[in-house]
Amino acid sequence: MSTFNNNNNNYVTSPTLLQEQVQRRFYSLTPSSSIISSPNSSTPLLLRQSGCRDKLDNLVSSKFLKVLFLGQLLSLCITATTIFTAKLAQGDNPVSIPTTQSLLNYFILGLVYTSYTIYKEGFRGWVEIIRARAPFYMLFAAVDVEGNYFVVKAYNYTSLLSAMLLDAWSIPCVVLLSVFFLKMRFLRLHYLGVFLAMIGMGFLIWSDMEAGRNFPGSDYIKGDLFCILGATLYAVSNVYQEFLVRQRPLYEVVGQMGFWATILCGIQLIVLEREEVQNVKWTPQVVGCIIGYDTALFILYSVSPVLFRLSSATFFNLSLLTSDFYGLIFGIFLFSAKINRLYPIAYVLIIGGLVVYNLYPAPEPQFKEILKIEDDSKVLDDETSPLYRPVSYASMA
Repeated sequence: MSTFNNNNNNYVTSPTLLQEQVQRRFYSLTPSSSIISSPNSSTPLLLRQSGCRDKLDNLVSSKFLKVLFLGQLLSLCITATTIFTAKLAQGDNPVSIPTTQSLLNYFILGLVYTSYTIYKEGFRGWVEIIRARAPFYMLFAAVDVEGNYFVVKAYNYTSLLSAMLLDAWSIPCVVLLSVFFLKMRFLRLHYLGVFLAMIGMGFLIWSDMEAGRNFPGSDYIKGDLFCILGATLYAVSNVYQEFLVRQRPLYEVVGQMGFWATILCGIQLIVLEREEVQNVKWTPQVVGCIIGYDTALFILYSVSPVLFRLSSATFFNLSLLTSDFYGLIFGIFLFSAKINRLYPIAYVLIIGGLVVYNLYPAPEPQFKEILKIEDDSKVLDDETSPLYRPVSYASMA
């Protein structure tokens, strides 16, 4: 077999020589930045090693350690709110005033961050914020208030096991909303991290079934519907908050949410919870539990926007899965709970999912920034430190 070569006007009689000549011709015409490798070179191995180093560097980077720490701090805050609520409901003087508890937290958030907003922007600037962006923050506040309400109400009707499914249901909701609303393009490793964390959640549920913690509920259908509705509202709240904090200063978003949520929550208290508040016996234990509950929520609402800037709402919800494990640790001392053999496995899987999810930085949203002001430096304000600068795939390349 012979083949004619137009470049040097000679014949190549060997198929092997022909293949090598074609490869040489291809690589001579291909830019060096786009060459992957030739079959007999070590370039693929070098690229794979470089890719592994990039992943490892990302895992040991200060940014990953910060988001991991912040995620677990928020998970501990969720654990604290659960413990204080359980102490209120299971004490000698049972108290169930979820709207009142949330109202105090929203009032403190609004007081602290609205005051700081007025300090930074001036009173006229704060009025301009309300005039220009009040509908966005009112929607955010309404979704968050009702999410808290339906989740707490669900515990009165359904079983503990069904209520735990709240964590699992909110994660796929957040992923879908991030893809369609925030226009985020997740990589396969991100989906793999979510999948591992969901498996860990499955082990948590399995362990509770074995431990016999599936206490009967009074109305499963109503309780499960409340769980699903509350989890969906939580997902909407998280994604919408990420949408806001990526365009506006953190103090403005949290302050406006606290301001409008206080008004909405106060109206809801008057309509639905007025008699319960009047019948409460305000003992030191009740007051202490409410203060502890609101302190944990204040930290949660203050830190979560930072995590949304550094990572994503998806990572935030994945981090909260470990709250069940932390709740068991505290429950050993407070409620004489016992550790099931599946809990350590579940914890390792969830943390493993968080690690896999962060092998690559979270994708940047591609939504249209309709709230961002012209002067970016004013939006970021003092938040323009490297802590808040997201890592893009282009910079990694």
